[in-house]
Amino acid sequence: MEAKAVARYVRIAPRKVRIVMDLVRGKSIPDALAVLRFTPKAASPIIEKVLKSAVANAEHNYEMDINSLYISQAFADQGPTIKRFRPRAQGRATRINKKTSHITIVVAEKKEG
Repeated sequence: MEAKAVARYVRIAPRKVRIVMDLVRGKSIPDALAVLRFTPKAASPIIEKVLKSAVANAEHNYEMDINSLYISQAFADQGPTIKRFRPRAQGRATRINKKTSHITIVVAEKKEG
């Protein structure tokens, strides 16, 4: 049994989110929350919010035991890119790409034995 939560169109590059995701993948929920709370990255509070949502989904929708949950899957896919232009010297302009992410966290119960 698995429960998941997804945050879509988050305005942070997926490359930056994956750095933090690698720290918490496979950990128990209390360990992952502790790591996220003390990681000084912009993606940490966003991932923490998605993780808490996945835990709430597991408890409410599937009646799982919170104490036996762990992060079975955590990944960040690239969303649509917002394109902007910035003026440069001599009448030129360069494109600025503002990337977005779709953050997914799946929690599952540890099997006894």
